[in-house]
Amino acid sequence: MAEFKLPDLGENIEAGEVINVLVAEGDALAEDQPVIELETDKAVIEVPSTVSGTVSKVLVAEGDRAQVGQVILTVEEVGADGGAAAAAGEPPAAASAPGQEGPEPAEPVAAAADDGAAAPPPEEGSPAPAGDRDAADGGGPAEAAPAAGDEARLIPAAPSVRRLAREIGVDIARAEGTGPGGRISEEDVKTLSRRLHESPATAPGSPASAPLPDFSKWGEIEVEPFSNVRRITAQRMAAAWSAIPHVTQHDQADITGLEAWRKGYAPQVEKAGARLTPTALLLKVAASALRAFPSFNASIDMAGERIIFKSYVHIGVAVDTPRGLLVPVIRDVDRKSVTEISLELGEMAERTRTGKVAVTDLEGGTFTVSNLGGLGGTAFTPIVNAPEVAILGAARSRTEPVYVDGELQPRLVLPLSLSYDHRLIDGADGVRFLRHLCQGLENPWFLAFEG
Repeated sequence: MAEFKLPDLGENIEAGEVINVLVAEGDALAEDQPVIELETDKAVIEVPSTVSGTVSKVLVAEGDRAQVGQVILTVEEVGADGGAAAAAGEPPAAASAPGQEGPEPAEPVAAAADDGAAAPPPEEGSPAPAGDRDAADGGGPAEAAPAAGDEARLIPAAPSVRRLAREIGVDIARAEGTGPGGRISEEDVKTLSRRLHESPATAPGSPASAPLPDFSKWGEIEVEPFSNVRRITAQRMAAAWSAIPHVTQHDQADITGLEAWRKGYAPQVEKAGARLTPTALLLKVAASALRAFPSFNASIDMAGERIIFKSYVHIGVAVDTPRGLLVPVIRDVDRKSVTEISLELGEMAERTRTGKVAVTDLEGGTFTVSNLGGLGGTAFTPIVNAPEVAILGAARSRTEPVYVDGELQPRLVLPLSLSYDHRLIDGADGVRFLRHLCQGLENPWFLAFEG
């Protein structure tokens, strides 16, 4: 009898909600055949089987929350000889004494010498720290390099848990593991983060953390549990807001000429199978600004006291979906034409709204654009999508009277809001970056010169 366990789903994904079971007991099962549809915090994915045979028992149902490593179903293999674990793709367990479970391998990391956050993951093209190479390349545990004055020790936590600790800025070595053998879970990391970030405004007993009253005594209520997307969004937004000193710079661009240019060239882009939208033009101009101001295309490592500059320009685009806000990433925007960006943007937005976006499509962004112009509003203060350091928000464009060469004219004006991490970016650079964006949008020929 073989067990099929929920495999590793990608970085930072430890669980998901079962939204559809695709097999039943007694079904013939082939390797790579989808067995369940799982909604994670990033996407809806089909999970394929790694074993073949006849389904003996299905151990999950629609609505269940399945954890990585959990047994999803058991399979009677054809000609099975007891090698279920090997058939399921599991490595042989380490030998242990009778009646004792073998120890779960721990992830070695260097013991921290201070209270700062663990270093963020190495960027592409740079070597991973000795104690973190398993997280970087997916390989086995690496030798831990001793920290200054400390001996290296084993930290029992999965790579995804350690990555979460880095993202929210806590030292995983200080977390108290509540799992088997002291293993550290995502919830343990979050508990540590909440404790470290407690302040008089968020301390126990304050309005922010006090238990809610029983609202039902005043009238009828309806309670809806968090979806995976809403849960993760709430956690990450709270972590970003508490850890990043935000500044939001506002400006506006006269896009009268750009809009006329967009309408004139729209048929040409439509022939290629795409729509020429204002968002596509925003992405192209933003890519130019990121090249001109590299600090906006970087990440900050407070523990290592260093700045990580990225040579690639991957821009995330906030997409409103029935599941909540998702941010798929358009890669190498600086190297693509407006037509190419338009095509990819349309395809990516459609896959995201219909739940077909891949987990990898939501990773690796260096900057984010959130265009709410289609909904309305005059301005807003977007929250930085860590570990990025800046995000651009666009509200609804409107016609306003503007003096041009001493003459009052109706002009189409686009409000822009740029939020950035003040630990890395100074106010003067924030103004310069946003002015670069405005100038690019105000001069349609700018796009031609930028490629």
